[in-house]
Amino acid sequence: MKPILALFTLALAAAPAAAQDAPPTPSASDLGTPVPTGGQVETIEHAEAEEGGLTFTVTDESEWQDLGIAIPGFATDRDAPTPANASGTAALGRELARVVYNDLKNNGLFRPVGPDALPQPTFTQITAPNWPTWSSRGAEMLVHGYVRARGDGKLVVGCYLYDMALKSELVREGWVVPPADWRRAAHKCADLVYSRLSGEDPFFDSRIAYIAETGPKDNRVKRLAIMDSDGANHRFITTGRSTALTPRYSPDYRRLLYLSYVDGNPRIYVYDIGSGRQTLVTENSNPTFAPRWSPDGRWILYSMAVGGNTDIYRVSSEGGPSVRLTNAPGIDIGGSYSPDGSKIVFESDRSGSQQVYVMNADGSNQRRLTFFGGRAATPEWSPRGDQIAFTRIAGDFNIAVMSPEGRNLRTLTNGWQDEAPTWSPNGRIIQFFRTERGSGRTSLWQVDLTGRNERRLPTPVDASDPAWGPILP
Repeated sequence: MKPILALFTLALAAAPAAAQDAPPTPSASDLGTPVPTGGQVETIEHAEAEEGGLTFTVTDESEWQDLGIAIPGFATDRDAPTPANASGTAALGRELARVVYNDLKNNGLFRPVGPDALPQPTFTQITAPNWPTWSSRGAEMLVHGYVRARGDGKLVVGCYLYDMALKSELVREGWVVPPADWRRAAHKCADLVYSRLSGEDPFFDSRIAYIAETGPKDNRVKRLAIMDSDGANHRFITTGRSTALTPRYSPDYRRLLYLSYVDGNPRIYVYDIGSGRQTLVTENSNPTFAPRWSPDGRWILYSMAVGGNTDIYRVSSEGGPSVRLTNAPGIDIGGSYSPDGSKIVFESDRSGSQQVYVMNADGSNQRRLTFFGGRAATPEWSPRGDQIAFTRIAGDFNIAVMSPEGRNLRTLTNGWQDEAPTWSPNGRIIQFFRTERGSGRTSLWQVDLTGRNERRLPTPVDASDPAWGPILP
């Protein structure tokens, strides 16, 4: 049985027995050391940059052309010691540029050249580029930056984008960050460049939650883990003593929803990232799973198995009574809100096989969306509101998208088992997990909306059930 069917089987098998149990006392026995929440990133006000220069949009989903960008090392006014890098701010400047380079290289839109292949500009050249140096290298765009260590220990990082044809500045911005958050400044620089050149919203300064998997395929240990959008700053949240599944970030990044078997039964917990505490979403004796946040963080959707039937419920994120939204015979699971919170897309087998349905946020007007042949599961509404990603099951498992009306189907991947899509904050990239045939090993992958730019995201162990959070506050 392929993993996407596991929750369906779980719901059918566990519901009758679980209904006889008394509500358990929440246990924290599977939690590891609390994860640092990170410091405050302060944006520096800069003078307005000149208007004009190259700009275009990628909202038409056509294949993105390469755009040459030179990204030399960030300069520093003096090579000062910093906890961010044992070799000082000069070495940190090169690391900052490498992060920007890798962000822009891996999104399929740009053709950057990084600091290891470019000359190092001086501090004064950051705002007054030596144009002949860069013109001779054929770059169409130039990214300059600097890093300074302040007396209070914090870092000031500046980022400038120049149009080489016009020999003019397009945009600039700066940030003050604690040393531990220097990578966030680099991601914000990459976001600045990406947004100015593409016309799209940023997405690099964000985080991903996922399930880290180890052990043989018939006895996997599954732990909750989080990391930056590029795989850095990896942390395990749970120890692996009990299975964890389907994590979801709250819109403010303060909490994580996830499914845990910490008490022997499948139940949904909210993990507070700042305090390291977890609480049950609902106090009841029935299996609960497939948690999702509402866009404003006020509500939690979940599925609950009662008497052999599984329905979708809504509960306040602060606790209280639950409201049942579906009541059709069968299994309804995996609700995902539209960005405006007015509708919910979900999967159901009420027609005899897994298909995607949509309903109003109060549960009214339920109707089927998918009539493409085969099955459809794990729907996720794009943060832009214009598309729904889902797992299409027609022989193999692949990631597909369609319009909110159930039209314009496009299959983006061609793997053996690709499933569980989650959107980047700007709705341009879809992350999913891929299972290898035979070995059962799992890994995280990303694909853009053209389906042509696909890459694997590095993780220290096997990975599944990704959840991409919004842009960091």
